[in-house]
Amino acid sequence: MQYVTAHPDGILAVDAGYCRDGLAAIHLVIHHGQAAIIDTGTNASVPRVLAALAAAGVEPANVAWVMLTHIHLDHAGGAGSLMCALPNAKLVVHPRGVRHMVDPTRLWEATSAVYGAEQTFAMYGRLAPVAEERIVPATDGLELEMGTRRFTIIDTPGHARHHICIWDHTASAFFTGDTFGLSYRELDVDGRPFVFPSCTPTQFDPDALHASIDRMMSFGPQAMYLTHYSRVTDVERLAGDLHRLIDTQVAVAQAARGDGVARHVEILAGLEQIVREEAERQGWTLAEDDYMEVLRLDLELNAQGLGVWLDACREQALTV
Repeated sequence: MQYVTAHPDGILAVDAGYCRDGLAAIHLVIHHGQAAIIDTGTNASVPRVLAALAAAGVEPANVAWVMLTHIHLDHAGGAGSLMCALPNAKLVVHPRGVRHMVDPTRLWEATSAVYGAEQTFAMYGRLAPVAEERIVPATDGLELEMGTRRFTIIDTPGHARHHICIWDHTASAFFTGDTFGLSYRELDVDGRPFVFPSCTPTQFDPDALHASIDRMMSFGPQAMYLTHYSRVTDVERLAGDLHRLIDTQVAVAQAARGDGVARHVEILAGLEQIVREEAERQGWTLAEDDYMEVLRLDLELNAQGLGVWLDACREQALTV
């Protein structure tokens, strides 16, 4: 299958088919005829996941866990539909996300506030609910088993307050959702990945994100599996780059003047300048128009998220 990539330790990356190839990965952990799924993509991704399971020789009834790193719809939009096809699976989601999986109405409304209702429906379709008795709240430190395979859940706020990361003891690797940033294969140079923080609306918290990255690194991971996009190694270097680029983006936001559209435009221009500087630092051979196109959606969302964070900081200062 062209949209499935095999990685070590029985891990498969399934391209979610979200917006473009290579943007979002759904990860399958295959172990002795069973499977765990990390993130689900959208409703449109479900047939790909089921086909990948079949190709790996896993029956739908033998999927033990569907784990959501967080409930943003590019990660969780297909959860309800996928769970309908997996009769014995349990859905693992941050405690803050449980009610939104049971009744996705507010999740839909929040996403529509960012993208607009028409675009939200086009991107994600209708969200199916999940019965509460099939949901396991992913409390910090929760241990999950799949035969002899073990996973540990850790709470990782910063990108969102409802974010978890999943430690795979066999692979010595984390499934990181958006906490360990974004790393697209088009921007690799001789196999050397580039990583960029995700500061999307509406719960970006730089201090919490720094702390979550440090906590993950304390496990000594050999690899990270990012939703955007899949496996990276050289994690010590990448963690350092993430810390640096979080601070750089925050500085751009803090230097912006005014409010509303003018401030957003200024922040976005500052983020684009960061990317130009990174292009030189990383040695990219892509033309500027090409690498900006790879990061276009993320830069726009980061600019929005930084604006929301600035407003929250101002409101907090006024109430002290």
